[in-house]
Amino acid sequence: MSQARAVQRTARQSPYKMRLVIDQIRGMGVNEALALLTFSKKLAAKQIEKVLKSAVANAEQAARAANEGLDVDALYVKHAVINEGPKLKRFMPAAMGRATPIKKRTSHVEIVVAAKEGR
Repeated sequence: MSQARAVQRTARQSPYKMRLVIDQIRGMGVNEALALLTFSKKLAAKQIEKVLKSAVANAEQAARAANEGLDVDALYVKHAVINEGPKLKRFMPAAMGRATPIKKRTSHVEIVVAAKEGR
């Protein structure tokens, strides 16, 4: 098992807000990253935490399927990106009978975890 990934598509939060959180955990150990996300005040942290837990579970499952041992404490966040998802286009009433467009942005969260190589 070299690595495992998890993806969440169309999370209802703007990519900008999600990237503020994901930048903090990139390259961290899984346990440290989960601790940081658990105590973060940002709403994005909860969604990212779910994806990270899913990636760890995928790594465990892959190791079990390959009949290999896996130390969860040795996992780290190898690759973590937030991509832009489809925008929900809505309209809001404006002055003089006009309508102004509102773009409700969504995000795609992708996290890859890998085991650190023992030296």
